Amino acid sequence: MSGAGKSTIAHALVERIQSLGLRATILDGDALRTGLNSDLGFSEAERTENLRRVAHVAALFCKEGFIAVAATISPEVAHRENARRIVGRESFLEVFVDTPLYVCEERDPKGLYRRARRGEIPQFTGIGSPYEAPTHPDLVLQTEHAPVNYCVDKIIDHLTLNACVISELKKKEQLPI
Repeated sequence: MSGAGKSTIAHALVERIQSLGLRATILDGDALRTGLNSDLGFSEAERTENLRRVAHVAALFCKEGFIAVAATISPEVAHRENARRIVGRESFLEVFVDTPLYVCEERDPKGLYRRARRGEIPQFTGIGSPYEAPTHPDLVLQTEHAPVNYCVDKIIDHLTLNACVISELKKKEQLPI
């Protein structure tokens, strides 16, 4: 949800990945909504289309050898499953930035929760529009007390472990990739 720490973690993650000599880019939901997706609002259909476009952009970056880090609010399980299908299951890592609503509201860097509570943003995720927590994310980060670098370390550890497993399976010819 807004204020959970997605963008902060994503920017730090991309910086870390790049420091390792790898190509990475961030697809920040807020930035995309001011450009590529500026024609979309927040109805259910428009949210679905927004996330479909983000997934396709991520897939294009992945095909070019980049690690695409998408920091978006994905309020429905169906949105995340569609993104996983578009990007490709083997290339998709679902990270649930699990932050309690009250913490998101306390952080509220843009004043969005205050506006939503006043009825100025009627379809705001977590207030006027539901949020379906992931049922089986690849990684859960609880940012209420975890520093950004700890969260980045957890993602890097997860990626490294998966890359090592895939590499070993390829060597043993047990994985048709």
